[in-house]
Amino acid sequence: MAIKLGITGGIGSGKSLVCRLLEVMGVPVYISDAETKQLMVADFSIREGLVALLGENVYADGVLNKPLLASYLFGDPGHARQVNGIVHPRVKEDFRRWVQCHDVFPVVAIESAILIEAGFAGEVDVVVMVYAPEEIRIERAVRRDSSSRELIEKRVRSQMSDEEKRRQADFVIVNDGEAPLIPQVLELIDSLSKKSGCLSRRQAPPQR
Repeated sequence: MAIKLGITGGIGSGKSLVCRLLEVMGVPVYISDAETKQLMVADFSIREGLVALLGENVYADGVLNKPLLASYLFGDPGHARQVNGIVHPRVKEDFRRWVQCHDVFPVVAIESAILIEAGFAGEVDVVVMVYAPEEIRIERAVRRDSSSRELIEKRVRSQMSDEEKRRQADFVIVNDGEAPLIPQVLELIDSLSKKSGCLSRRQAPPQR
């Protein structure tokens, strides 16, 4: 069975860059944000649940009504829990199927900004946090999203703190613009090799 990595980190930390490096090194990556967006349109159970919660207008001509969903999500903290209760179980099932389809690989990964908050830490063997100082993350996100600093700061505050993520992570990759990334990703792969004995022998993954 493949060793499953969970790649997480706050907005602007550089999760996607780390995941691209992993893919270059032969590690398939499940991008949870992209897959979730597809499932919210294609999965009947999710569609049925969202319609029951928000009404028929949540889908227009088969397309998710994102402004309606967003207004509901930000209207009350409890609303996000309701939507997540509909969506996250199906994403977990989809990830498990994806892992089975990629079982020929010794290591696979999932990228998720809310890996820990959404309960996906239990789906992986190793939690990897991508870390960057908050000010750097904010500057990156403002440039990347062409957004206001105020909005990005609000998104940062809505996420789990870096300190808490660090406490729950098994491995930390620093992406502050100074520490080279490739040696850190290679160190991660090497540490997995040592923990499992030898990846090529396909031994059981380390237990958390």
